[in-house]
Amino acid sequence: MQINSHLSVLVHDLAAHYGQREALIYQDFGGSEWKSYSWQQFAGTVSKVSKALIELNVQPQENIGIFSQNSVQYLFCDFGAWGVRATTIPFYATSSEQQIQFMINDAKIRLLFVGEQEQYDKAHRVFSFCPTLERIIVFDPKVRISSHDPGTVYFDDFLKEGESLEHEAAVKERQQQASMDEIANILYTSGTTGDSKGVILTFGQFYAAMEANGKCVAVSDKDRVLNFLPYTHIFERGWAILSLSVGARLIVNTYPQQVQQTMRQTHPTSMSSVPRFWEKVMQGVQEQIDNANPAKRAIFQHALAVGKKHNIAYLSKGLKPPVALHLEYEMINRTIFSLVRKELGLENANIFPTAGAAVNPAVEEFVHAIGLNMIVGYGLTESLATVTCNRLGEPFTVGGVGVPIDSIDIKISDEGEVLLKGPTITRGYYNREDLNKESFTEDGYFRTGDAGYMKDGELFLKERIKDLFKTSNGKYIAPQMIESKLLVDKYIDQIAIIADQRKFVSALIIPEYKLLEEYAAKHNIYYKDREDLCRNREIYDMMMERIETLQQQLAHYEQVKRFTLLPHHFSMDRGELTNTLKIKRRVLNENYKKEIDAMYAE
Repeated sequence: MQINSHLSVLVHDLAAHYGQREALIYQDFGGSEWKSYSWQQFAGTVSKVSKALIELNVQPQENIGIFSQNSVQYLFCDFGAWGVRATTIPFYATSSEQQIQFMINDAKIRLLFVGEQEQYDKAHRVFSFCPTLERIIVFDPKVRISSHDPGTVYFDDFLKEGESLEHEAAVKERQQQASMDEIANILYTSGTTGDSKGVILTFGQFYAAMEANGKCVAVSDKDRVLNFLPYTHIFERGWAILSLSVGARLIVNTYPQQVQQTMRQTHPTSMSSVPRFWEKVMQGVQEQIDNANPAKRAIFQHALAVGKKHNIAYLSKGLKPPVALHLEYEMINRTIFSLVRKELGLENANIFPTAGAAVNPAVEEFVHAIGLNMIVGYGLTESLATVTCNRLGEPFTVGGVGVPIDSIDIKISDEGEVLLKGPTITRGYYNREDLNKESFTEDGYFRTGDAGYMKDGELFLKERIKDLFKTSNGKYIAPQMIESKLLVDKYIDQIAIIADQRKFVSALIIPEYKLLEEYAAKHNIYYKDREDLCRNREIYDMMMERIETLQQQLAHYEQVKRFTLLPHHFSMDRGELTNTLKIKRRVLNENYKKEIDAMYAE
């Protein structure tokens, strides 16, 4: 049963229903022991946050910043702030000083909650450049606070301000006056070009999104939901609140690099993720197959073929598999695939919503083949996550992004752009009237910037309209499509396609250095350092052979003709990646001009 209350009282209504049942599973910052909060403990701490904010004279619709990794304190602050009708503004834990300074000043933030030492240090350094910032509140009690910083307090001390009964009546009054039109969040999107822009998300948008998603997403109070993506990411934020609204347990993963370890320790049934996560899973399994003896390799490859035939050729199309195929699949599923899922920590798997980028069809087929329900969808921060998604147990098309959720009206413009209207769509950008005029059509549809088309009720995406490249020969290239095809190779970690106004397609590639070094050792390839390894001709030829295999189905003018292996990763510090790890093509073109020009030298 879903309890879809106003966010100011949601946790309290859920606590009244579930009482002492476990609600949150978490680790302390830097800790290894898994702990938990009951629903009543969750609601009690949220209430303390609300009262402490009243004590600090926080007003309705005042902007409060949260600059942290995922943590239970993050959730306490979000719901505590909503309890007094304040607006929370989440910052990515990896944001730079320049980014947080811009957001603090743009939103006139007075109180900033921070996670660990890195976030505190950045906030402390920009403090004097932020006229409205009055206080920093630190989640991690191990953080060393500067001796020249008398205004900063630890979260535990902040909570003590909310332990008295003095402000309970004021909190209740705020909640009784709550409106769906008020702003719940401002989410600053880093974007691949230009300055950050704050997307306005109202309480009413959240209510409409929870109602629509509750009807089509098969998550319930039986689920253990792992929060892996940052809460700053609208996909994880919406997914976490939806999961709470149906009484599911949330498993809070603080450090993204530990997610596979977390999965094996906590055994989630559901988790939202981006396609890159599943690409890595597929590469890991494929590597084990490659290293197995010929007999085991043949057995697993046959198992995958059966899984794809059963789950893709039949079930995905709404067809009943033949009895013989079904029996063979059931046997394989109970033996081979169950072991794969157990290795991942997904013995009791339910659903795995996946969005945020294009999903390679080979990856989607693999995940379904091994018996995991990948629920592919599409959405934006501006649409409060979900616009379309597949439904568990219903037909779907590999390569599509599902059917629209209730309340969303999708229109395709004459130029092929996906346009949206509905109660989950933002009313605009904070302090950006210039953008607001450009972002909506005259009849009120939001311009997504994505090209797509509808077929048999499903949405199919083509490419970001602004991301299409045009070669000097007049051919249009879709870089993201090519990148998604090549990223499934185990030797490729990151890739950026180069083609705009060029004679042919080339690529900057960040290889999986560990695997590349293992290949070099196995084939007696000598190299002095990583730079030397990336320049090695034998390595280049091996990579080109693998790339040519993966791009056979591409048109000749879409195929990568030359590439450069880079000896270091693309970096947020150099401005090459957004906080959601999307590449900034303009910056890459500037930072690697020498390497790019060399690929086009005669």
